[in-house]
Amino acid sequence: MNVTDNETAFYSLIAQPGEGTAMAGGTVKRALAAIRSHLGMEVAYVSEFIGDRTVFREVDAPGLEALIKVGDSQSLDDVYCRHILAGRLPQLMPDTSAEPLAMSMPITHAVPIGAHMSVPIQLPDGRTYGMFCCLSPAANSSLGERDLKMMRVFADLAAFEINRDLASAQATDEKSLRVKHAIDQNQISIVFQPIWNVAAGRPVGLECLSRFSATPSRTPDVWFNEAAETGLGIALELAAIRLALTALPSFPADVYLAVNASPQTIISDAFRELLVGLPTDRIVIEITEHAVVPDYDRLRDALLPLRLSGIRLAVDDAGAGYASLQHILQLQPDLIKLDMGLTRNIDLDPARRALATALIGFARETGSCMIAEGVETMSELNTLRNLGVETAQGYYLGRPMPLELAKALFNRATAKSRRVA
Repeated sequence: MNVTDNETAFYSLIAQPGEGTAMAGGTVKRALAAIRSHLGMEVAYVSEFIGDRTVFREVDAPGLEALIKVGDSQSLDDVYCRHILAGRLPQLMPDTSAEPLAMSMPITHAVPIGAHMSVPIQLPDGRTYGMFCCLSPAANSSLGERDLKMMRVFADLAAFEINRDLASAQATDEKSLRVKHAIDQNQISIVFQPIWNVAAGRPVGLECLSRFSATPSRTPDVWFNEAAETGLGIALELAAIRLALTALPSFPADVYLAVNASPQTIISDAFRELLVGLPTDRIVIEITEHAVVPDYDRLRDALLPLRLSGIRLAVDDAGAGYASLQHILQLQPDLIKLDMGLTRNIDLDPARRALATALIGFARETGSCMIAEGVETMSELNTLRNLGVETAQGYYLGRPMPLELAKALFNRATAKSRRVA
């Protein structure tokens, strides 16, 4: 197609910068506005066929919102679409009065429709999604084949954008179904990683970590990320926390369980209800460094009654980035967990020791207890102990383990204490 100056301006109008990966709505809406203006018509829309109806998905009709708006629908028996697809009406009608079939339809007079141009939106799999359409109340003899070709180009553009969004929506639906299935079919299990008092040489708590038997096999972070993306983040976290806390009676009364919770879960009513009747002095809530906190005041308000009841708060990944420092300053946690990036090779790296020392001093000054994560060697543990770290966890001290092995760990520790006594 030869591109005139007007058409060049038309293409540039829909290609506005600054949207990044725009959703179909943004691109298609601009295309509708551009082609309606270019053709001098009053209404442009994209419709979707659903059953026996056509539903308006995007509309550009300035001043005519009472006539047509997004979400409105019409019976396919009452509009031109089926007749155009079947070839009984042409895609281009500069003057509907020249088409007996169009003139016989009530909608032509009710709207009214004097000029009409409509092309099908064909998806890559061959389906007809709906129509890309422009209309005017008065006839427009200037409309010609070149305008129809332009409409087809932009119907193809709409098809591309719509197909991309449909694929994204389908992927989201599949993620949602996977998460719901994992919850409904109890495909979540909990493993427990011991947290040791390094001076006393005994475990004092356990971090509860989720594992998934559901397919496809994927790491826990992927499951929780997909749950958050599909609006099921709180539901999945609550299912995991509820399961983890059922293990409380399995451990000595002076042993706590630490559960991971996002700010969104903590402020939910369902989270508070889940904790009713539990020994709150044996529960620690961990907020990770990567958790986004949009409103610290609201989070503090939600945490206050929980902390007054005995629940302790831990901030994870201290030293990993700015967010963890913000969590610490804003929330004043009871426990600060030293990020494994600082713990790793701390016995060999003076810079790591210096930063860890500063964080340990900060914890001491603010009345918090420091827990070192990711301890993997005796040398790392000894260095941390010499720096003043009180508690630690990591593969050297114990890998995450199922409930029975965790119970056995405390049985051995109790038996050892009795022998020493």
